[in-house]
Amino acid sequence: MTGRWVRAAAGGLLAGAVLTGTAACSDDGDNPVSGAVSEAASAVASAAEGISEAASEAAEKAERQMSEVKDGVDAEDEVKLGAPATDGDGRTTVPVTVHNTDDKPRSFAVQVEYKDDGGKLLDTVVVTVSDVPAGKDGDGTARSTHKLDGQVTPEVATALRY
Repeated sequence: MTGRWVRAAAGGLLAGAVLTGTAACSDDGDNPVSGAVSEAASAVASAAEGISEAASEAAEKAERQMSEVKDGVDAEDEVKLGAPATDGDGRTTVPVTVHNTDDKPRSFAVQVEYKDDGGKLLDTVVVTVSDVPAGKDGDGTARSTHKLDGQVTPEVATALRY
């Protein structure tokens, strides 16, 4: 859902910039507003592509993975994330600990979002922690799909126990 929203918002911004540029055009070909709007439209498109391509693809994949979980119940309160680190390939990793509050062994699907210091989505992944015994903890590691630069903050977007 996040990927579709990012593309829709970027498309809306681009369409608005293009429409504004068309409305500002004149027949004399000498309209400085037209050139500025065209440059702004190009910048919006480039920025939208920059954030949406990798993050959008990752969000779509995560959405598909989470939708495959059958009979899952909300388990966000049963998930704790550790401190982010960078592995040897430059990808961001985050320890994920789940606590099974059910009376039977359960598995967990946890969607972790990586955001920059401004809250912009950089990446998202789903980690599965399987067969966690009743009343016990289980551990996994969320690893970004690509190298992330700058300050990165991981957050639990969704967590399902099934």
